[in-house]
Amino acid sequence: MALQQIIESAWENRELLKEQNTVEAIRAVIEELDKGRLRVAEPAGDDWKVNEWVKKAVLMYFPIQAMKTIEVGPFEFHDKIALKKNYAELGVRVVPHAVARYGAYLAKGVIMMPSYVNIGAYVEEGTMVDTWATVGSCAQVGKHVHLSGGVGLGGVLEPVQAAPVIIEDGAFIGSRSILVEGCRIGKEAVIGAGVTITGSSKIIDVTGSEPKEYKGYVPPRAVVIPGSYTKKFPGGDFQVPCALIIGQRKESTDLKTSLNDALRENAVAV
Repeated sequence: MALQQIIESAWENRELLKEQNTVEAIRAVIEELDKGRLRVAEPAGDDWKVNEWVKKAVLMYFPIQAMKTIEVGPFEFHDKIALKKNYAELGVRVVPHAVARYGAYLAKGVIMMPSYVNIGAYVEEGTMVDTWATVGSCAQVGKHVHLSGGVGLGGVLEPVQAAPVIIEDGAFIGSRSILVEGCRIGKEAVIGAGVTITGSSKIIDVTGSEPKEYKGYVPPRAVVIPGSYTKKFPGGDFQVPCALIIGQRKESTDLKTSLNDALRENAVAV
């Protein structure tokens, strides 16, 4: 509570960033994020609680940090945020040229192919961050998730009111999918290649006799592919992108099923 009060006060009065106790409080929050003892968002029953004050601390971390040169072997970076370290101690596999920033939490058993995890993100155990995938600032990724090649999880540092992207346990996110604006992917859902979901995207369940619509939320175990629907404009009727729920992941399917298997079960050509 003491940390939160200091952060909230500094957010309202940026002159306080010049005071040592404010600087120490901000750095303490980032250290807690880095170690996974504090999260930008956390499960609260069937929902999630967003800790806005923690995001504020991350935003205020940038102005109190000086630019510096970071040398990693023959490579050089010039930034305000240090790189994450001690991967062997953490039990995390990091393949060159994967990069995670200090202030991002990576649990034991996480594998990072050449990819990027930004400050404030939380990635739970056993998750694969595949080649060129990006885990944006403050995104929350559950246990045993597979983020396939080129997946983009949006960050939420601006605006601070935005909810983070949340990927729950066991989800499979197909190649080149883009998940942004605080969308939430339920447990063990399967997102097909190239699906784009924002906080306001239409996600239409077409498995029943009547379509059922969600916005920015994919229910647990749903199998989702790219789709479109017709929308009227002054200039005529045009197709607008959406996401389609075309089935459910079967109970008999192993949690580590491939995306192709999940789609074939629902009669979608791959």
